[in-house]
Amino acid sequence: MKLKKFILSSLCVAMPVLLSTNAMAKVTLKLAHNLEQSHVVHQALAQMAKEVQEKSNGDLNIRIYPSGQMGGPRETIELIQNDALDMTKASASEMESFVKEFAVFSCPYLFDDEEHFKKVLFGPVGKEIADKTQNSGFNVIASYVAGTRSFYAKKPIHSPADMKGMKIRVVSTPTTNKLIELLNGSPAPIPFGEVYTALQQGVIDGAENNIPSYNQTRHSEVAKYYIEDQHTSVPDYLIVSSKTWNKLDDNQRKILQEAAKHSEEYQQKLWDEEVARSRAEAEKTGTTFIQVDKKPFRDALQPLYEDFAKDPNLAKIIESIKSQGNK
Repeated sequence: MKLKKFILSSLCVAMPVLLSTNAMAKVTLKLAHNLEQSHVVHQALAQMAKEVQEKSNGDLNIRIYPSGQMGGPRETIELIQNDALDMTKASASEMESFVKEFAVFSCPYLFDDEEHFKKVLFGPVGKEIADKTQNSGFNVIASYVAGTRSFYAKKPIHSPADMKGMKIRVVSTPTTNKLIELLNGSPAPIPFGEVYTALQQGVIDGAENNIPSYNQTRHSEVAKYYIEDQHTSVPDYLIVSSKTWNKLDDNQRKILQEAAKHSEEYQQKLWDEEVARSRAEAEKTGTTFIQVDKKPFRDALQPLYEDFAKDPNLAKIIESIKSQGNK
């Protein structure tokens, strides 16, 4: 009888320890970004989180905080560097301030077409650029397409001359600011969430982004002209804290890597569908799409190419990108 009581007593003492050990084995990663839940990148991230949970039997989970709940990309990258966040999404432009090599994606008219862009992004050149983040406290684990960026405005634009004096909202980096200045405009680095009101109130005259973003943010309501100059192709990236990555075991890393890879494929499919849908919807609500001769834009931006050429490292990457071209 005493032996039975001892065993029961031992089990009761041991049980909380076992539960605590099991609880500790479960890992929840915090992922924050500034996109709405309707955005295709968020949908791809949600699908990734679901796959990670299923393949790990619930031992590895990703909790997503969308819509800028933890700030914009700069803030979330800084949170990652300060070990206060595990994962975030950021565009190449937004990462330029942390890793200068990402500036190459802000080099205008660098890609021949979409095939060339994907060949670079998902190939050895893209990996070489992505690997540069490791000295900044985070790793790239997925790359996402984001189409081409073009200007949209409250008035028609047919050439750089039409942009004289216009205030254009940009993701503020040395490269994008100079791009706008060379096209006769003034860069306006206002937060993304304030663009609609700024356009509506005349604080800015235009902005630049891809067609899905232009439509989903309803900027088409206050800037009726979308100018298809297609000056840059800037990808998005999913990054994870190096400290977080190092804390995961081999199986957890494998599960996360595989799910991230699948999210790339899923996002590309959703993206193509969204571009077609967004364009049709914007046209229905009164948007005028303007086709322009891109040569005057390229010519005006020549000093920017010369700036890139002055940096041997950036110049080398650009040459590698061009060598992958289709023309």
